[in-house]
Amino acid sequence: MSHGPDRTGKGAAGGSPAPDSFEAEVLALLPSLRRYSRSLTRSDADGDDLLQDCVEKALARRGQWRGLNLRGWVLTIMTNLYRNGLRQQGGRSFVDIDDSGDLLAAETDNDPLQRSRLETALNSLSEDYRAVLMLVVVEGCSYQDVADMLDIPIGTVMSRLSRARQKMTSLLNADNIVTLRRPR
Repeated sequence: MSHGPDRTGKGAAGGSPAPDSFEAEVLALLPSLRRYSRSLTRSDADGDDLLQDCVEKALARRGQWRGLNLRGWVLTIMTNLYRNGLRQQGGRSFVDIDDSGDLLAAETDNDPLQRSRLETALNSLSEDYRAVLMLVVVEGCSYQDVADMLDIPIGTVMSRLSRARQKMTSLLNADNIVTLRRPR
């Protein structure tokens, strides 16, 4: 018989939620939050600052969390912090993708220019398109979750994602040096 917390976060006696369950769940989200913060800011240092601000705010406002979709709630906090920071800053910065050395990515030997081309294509996306692309494609969020996080209609999520993918495809195809022909 276990006396620890059960799946609801309550002890075996049915008392209040375990004091560290919320913090443990937020801690488990850190890799995903770090990826998203760095994709928004395009900088390791700024991304880590945004991550820290987000976690601090989530922990301080844990009483506002309704118990559903913690990941979506925290990603919404991060998105709003980023947008507020942009309004205060009034500008944007670009960072070389090689400066993000501690982010793990599979290396490919097919195209030595691939990283540079991908960096250029991602940097060319607007903030709105990049956020939707990262949340859906990289973080695996549903369209409805992204709509809720960004406070936009689900149709807008789908159209932004479609346009982001089209722009990425167009930019990556436009950089091909050799024209590919069909075999005869």
